[in-house]
Amino acid sequence: MTVTLITGANKGIGFETARLLLAAGHDVWIGARDAGRGAKAAAELGARFVQLDVTDDASVAAALATVDAEAGRLDVLVHNAGILDTNLDGPTALRSFDTNAVGIVRVTEAALPLLRRSESPNVVTVSSSAGSFWAVTNPERPEFGLPIALYAASKAAATMLTVQYAKAHPGIRFNALEPGTTATDMTASFGIGRTPAESAAVVARLATLGADGPTGTLQDENGTLPF
Repeated sequence: MTVTLITGANKGIGFETARLLLAAGHDVWIGARDAGRGAKAAAELGARFVQLDVTDDASVAAALATVDAEAGRLDVLVHNAGILDTNLDGPTALRSFDTNAVGIVRVTEAALPLLRRSESPNVVTVSSSAGSFWAVTNPERPEFGLPIALYAASKAAATMLTVQYAKAHPGIRFNALEPGTTATDMTASFGIGRTPAESAAVVARLATLGADGPTGTLQDENGTLPF
């Protein structure tokens, strides 16, 4: 059975991705900062729960130690935890990058020993085309006019980290994705987007790639995107 860990999975795209991967036969661990909400989400889906705050080194280490003790390996890691804040100041910048980019480093580094024990290790980063220079400079793209500087910049970092990890670890697939404009708690103020379930299908597709799948890419539901 494929062992999968999804960060920030107690709601939204992460929750719906967990639902899809459970249906595909994965042994899914729902990682969530809030223990109560995470445990409730896991119980609803029939998944496992592990407390995981991507901004806390001790929490990350403990979460991966739990997965290691129970499963002995990790086949799929989905970096889904993220925040979107439209304020533009130092504390918000630190919080945005800590969650959206540094959190990827924390979790990936803790997960690498478990991923190396997998026969087909796969890491998926839920990034954003809002962090693509090509997209935000293209007047025909919706990202062109979005006032989300810190989110865009931190997601650009998330995508670059994904590419660099792919280069450093050729035995593990690393891909970033644009899940599609989605109506979640983060985007509620914009009043836009499709359902999390629709976007989760994009995540699940990359999370179920075979050993011959691509690595080091930024993709959406239609294929590879310029970065």
